[in-house]
Amino acid sequence: MNRTSSLGSVAAVLVAVALPVTVMAQGGLVYQTEDIVGSNIQVTYHLIETDDGLLTPIGLRKPPGNGPFPIVLFATGNGGEGLGYVREYSQNRGWTLEQFLAAGYAVAWLRYRSEVDLPKYDGSPLVDHAWSGRPVFNRAPLEYEDVIRIIEYVKTLPYVDGERLGYMGVSHGGEMLMKISSFYDGIVAGIASEPASAAFLARRSLETAAPAERDEPETAAALDEEKLAAAVRETHERIDRNVAMARIEPIDIPIFVQGRDRDHNQDVFRVNFELLLEAGKNVEWKSYDHDEHGFVYPWRNSDGKYDPDSIQREAVADSIAFFDRHLKGT
Repeated sequence: MNRTSSLGSVAAVLVAVALPVTVMAQGGLVYQTEDIVGSNIQVTYHLIETDDGLLTPIGLRKPPGNGPFPIVLFATGNGGEGLGYVREYSQNRGWTLEQFLAAGYAVAWLRYRSEVDLPKYDGSPLVDHAWSGRPVFNRAPLEYEDVIRIIEYVKTLPYVDGERLGYMGVSHGGEMLMKISSFYDGIVAGIASEPASAAFLARRSLETAAPAERDEPETAAALDEEKLAAAVRETHERIDRNVAMARIEPIDIPIFVQGRDRDHNQDVFRVNFELLLEAGKNVEWKSYDHDEHGFVYPWRNSDGKYDPDSIQREAVADSIAFFDRHLKGT
């Protein structure tokens, strides 16, 4: 992974940071604004109320002017790590967001609570009832429900066009697009890049070992078409089709599923697409041959610069074109 620092740091070089100023907004707080290295567009950190009243951070940026602008929200991974994570990603993993800003979109890096193993995802709604004057939930709020609260918040911002809101998620962030759009209609179009959707697809005997503990590497040295075809067939056999198709049935937005040719989960990415297609959904597929998981979000290199390769540029250009079609009608 081409990174400049650990999540404990914020930027490869010094940045000008405004002192925290708490400004109340509907459903959250405008917390702090700071410069982005090499950019004339600052980032503003917002802290947004979740279903249980705790706060989750985003780093939001917009093009010059008052808007309202279409907005794309960006997510990756399993959650946790809070404001430090959003600062790190805003400062050091922002090349993709810069391209969207240049295309006229407001953008935001999201963070949300950590994914949990138990209770296992079953698609059940979060329901509350009053107890001693305060809500009690039927289960704990989950990470994708934090994203819904974020969506509802950013739609209230005067420079955001809430009718033109997109979402782009990588890995678990891609799976969250499936979970969210299966019951919530606040997203207009979404990209699931390398979506780790095994739980959403109700794949039986889900492998829980970390990639380093598996027999196969996260990225194969070469694409083996026969092996991939066999893995896709096996994944189709392992999923509970009745559950998977019931979850997919309510989805009513355009979705662009992005695969990665040599990823050890390419079978899951492909089956995610195939089931959406089988269900008659508005879905697109394209796979890219890149060495790194999460390649659509390039990091700064060791010199503190962005140096995306041709495949990263292609994937991001494809992503902007997708949102242009569905959020701008171009």
